[in-house]
Amino acid sequence: MNTFELFLEDSENQISLFGTSDYHLKLIETELGVIITTRGEKVILSGEDPEQLRLASEVIRALHQTIRQNVSLSPRDVMLAVQMAKKGTVEYFSDLFKEEITKNFKGKPIRVKTLGQRNYVQAIKTHDLVFGIGPAGTGKTFLAVVSAVHALKNNLVKRIILTRPAVEAGESLGFLPGDMKEKVDPYLRPLYDALHEILGVEHTARLIERGTIEIAPLAYMRGRTLDDAFVILDEAQNTTKAQMKMFLTRLGFGSKMVITGDRTQIDLPKGVESGLIAAENILADISGIAFIYLEQSDVVRHPLVAKIIQAYERERT
Repeated sequence: MNTFELFLEDSENQISLFGTSDYHLKLIETELGVIITTRGEKVILSGEDPEQLRLASEVIRALHQTIRQNVSLSPRDVMLAVQMAKKGTVEYFSDLFKEEITKNFKGKPIRVKTLGQRNYVQAIKTHDLVFGIGPAGTGKTFLAVVSAVHALKNNLVKRIILTRPAVEAGESLGFLPGDMKEKVDPYLRPLYDALHEILGVEHTARLIERGTIEIAPLAYMRGRTLDDAFVILDEAQNTTKAQMKMFLTRLGFGSKMVITGDRTQIDLPKGVESGLIAAENILADISGIAFIYLEQSDVVRHPLVAKIIQAYERERT
């Protein structure tokens, strides 16, 4: 059994570092296969694998440094630090908390949670057309909406347009109750949810009523030119090649477009080529277009989500 000792200053920050009932330390123990004991300002790491001990010590140091910046850490942040340590990038962990994109309606800062997300947000700032491609839970849609709200607040655009293809994923639109809006709204619900988290329900409703924010199925985009707008196409893997071309050619002056999608969740009929995959091949060499690929390590939902994604990926191979 190998041991490693750490001495941490600022003992008043230990509760934030260790978590309620030492939950943060338990996460590190589980993920890295080490045993952690604490005695005052001393943290003792024990384990069979010296490399895992080294990673655990790097994680604790990174968490401690971040807490000293007056950042409150969550279990999700601890998991992120562990993931970054495994990839050799934990030294950049505290940097993720230094820059906020905007604040939500409660005044809480909204920040990126991974290096992949930081690259994604930076690409949105510097490009008029960005593709964000990756699995569920990587923040593709949420960060696109956050960036759109930030652009609107800073008068960089005059309106936000959010759209999704209304593709049936196991259910038939025709058999859903209600008029067309009531049939389509469930497909657009994730976009409403993102706006509500950032702006609040009431403010979102006011902006939609004024036409400052528009949420509509992809079919409603045909024949329009979208100037001075931040336009987001979500679930782009469920567009056809023709639909994707139609959407991309709506780009107007003073506008930004962000296209998000997950190549592993295509609900198109068998034999129909995904517009997202076609666009990757056709537009790969065009300057001014950014393709950002998020990975399982960018998943910022419950820790089990990343493991579920990995399990399904193994099943596919």
